[in-house]
Amino acid sequence: MEQEAYLQVYRHSLAHILAKAVIELYGKDVQYAIGPQISDGFYYDFVLPQGVTITKDDFKTIENKMHEILKRKEAWTRREVSREEALELFKGQKFKTELIEDLPADEKITVYYTGDDYIDLCRGPHVDNSQELLSAAFEIRSVSGAYWRGDEHKDQMTRIYCYAFPDKQQLKAHKDLIREAQERDHKKLGPQLDLFYFDETAPGMPYWLPRGWKLFNALLDFWRGIHEEHGYQEISGPVLSKKELWETSGHWAHYRDGMFIVPAQGEDGTYDNALEDPNTMALKPMNCPNAIKVYQTKPRSYKDLPFRINQVDVIHRKEKSGELNGLFRVQMFRQDDAHILVAEEQIADEIHDIMDIATQIYGTFGLTYKAELSTRPDDYMGDIAVWDQAEKDLKEILVKQYGENGFEINEGDGAFYGPKIDLKMKDALGREWQMGTIQLDFQLPLNFDMKYTASDGTLKRPVMIHRAIFGSMERFIGILIENFKGNFPFWLSPYQVAVVPIRTEHNEYAQKVVSLLRKNRVRVEADYSDNNMKTKIKNFKNYKDPYILVLGDKEAENNTVSINIRGNKQLNDVPLDEFVQMCNKLNEEHSLDLIETR
Repeated sequence: MEQEAYLQVYRHSLAHILAKAVIELYGKDVQYAIGPQISDGFYYDFVLPQGVTITKDDFKTIENKMHEILKRKEAWTRREVSREEALELFKGQKFKTELIEDLPADEKITVYYTGDDYIDLCRGPHVDNSQELLSAAFEIRSVSGAYWRGDEHKDQMTRIYCYAFPDKQQLKAHKDLIREAQERDHKKLGPQLDLFYFDETAPGMPYWLPRGWKLFNALLDFWRGIHEEHGYQEISGPVLSKKELWETSGHWAHYRDGMFIVPAQGEDGTYDNALEDPNTMALKPMNCPNAIKVYQTKPRSYKDLPFRINQVDVIHRKEKSGELNGLFRVQMFRQDDAHILVAEEQIADEIHDIMDIATQIYGTFGLTYKAELSTRPDDYMGDIAVWDQAEKDLKEILVKQYGENGFEINEGDGAFYGPKIDLKMKDALGREWQMGTIQLDFQLPLNFDMKYTASDGTLKRPVMIHRAIFGSMERFIGILIENFKGNFPFWLSPYQVAVVPIRTEHNEYAQKVVSLLRKNRVRVEADYSDNNMKTKIKNFKNYKDPYILVLGDKEAENNTVSINIRGNKQLNDVPLDEFVQMCNKLNEEHSLDLIETR
């Protein structure tokens, strides 16, 4: 904790040094706004004098000026000032003035001087003297546009980002990590590998290309197999429903701004009263009402519980354009949803089973996870007593599963209809992702008047568990692309085997190999053209196919294959039947490794 506090102080102090450097370089007409520390450094927002633009060519000049300022070893002075004094000190500085005017009347206002000629509005704390920053390692990362206070209707500013670490070694290590992340970037690898692309006519709605769709379905088949074993039944439901359904579920009141609405045309030919019109519809942002409607197709008894429904339908959620981020943040996606109706006494066992599923799925990819309990939000729906009981039940389950200190509590971050357990995992770059979620819901069964006949003949209300493991399939695939750097395990690869006949006279044997592999449900592609063998191999290597079979006279005569294994290893004269068995084993075991025969 001391190290983190230290990082915050010196990064924020360096932000002041950046602002001072920009003012010294570009003049007193520079308008400077805010300069917070961030996870790997800091940034500062400016409005520069007319005609001044900062580009990459200017980075070194600014960095040199910062080093020059630090070498002055100037003292930092903190002062408490009145509102009137603050306004006078920052007279002519539009953004500082606005910040001061927005402060509560009783707010203590503090300013920091760096030397005698730079002053900033800041709560602090900061260093006592610039010499404390002399050993810090910093570097301008990038420059970008930003809106004042994130509002696109306000001033557009120049934002300068900087990396900042205690020493050069840590800065270098971080830059290496960033470089690795860029090489793994799914927004770059996805199109390179012909997996998906985005078009401006459908913002945030991915087009899955043939190779990507094969990968998607391989993941989905794996998911389906596990859920079959655990007693789930898969359904599909309407993507578009009348607002009446969303009013009953609570989404209309609590989530309408995040929904795509299809307005109904009134009798006057206008859409003026569409939000009140009962025929107005909305694209579903969640699948839960579908599962409820399926449950209600017939009377249910205690013998039907747990009633496990899963589905991977398309859902839509509105996002601000600036928040869209490849497959990580989209407006159309498929969620690996499940909705389970249970009796109250079945809750604990069912959640333990869900966690077993999560462990099995994440473990297949070599991913570990931790659990976090999210409690009642401010816009909750229903009775507080019911919420308190639900939170108590989930906490007891987590304590039993992970121990008293084996999970975290995230106050106020539950869904509006119930508390939840979020499952967070780390990827190959050490980044944490919130993936799975398990939500306990006493409200929707009440809203939809759901019932079941108990063993004593009375009617009781079930409890609903909302649950996803991947979360968004799109986002999970984006994470997998980056986690594996496009080198997917055999069982997940879009094409698992590529076949290269050396010359066209070897095509007949190549077709035999392809036919046998397809009969064994191996995803295989082949190049029967008269292109040079090396060109064919290079093309398949660019797609990162796990195995490339090279077939010539010897292989055709002996019914064997020679294999180029991803990673530039080779095996020659492998009997064809043996290779097929190897592929079947890899698919059955969902192995992360490429198995070499012999």
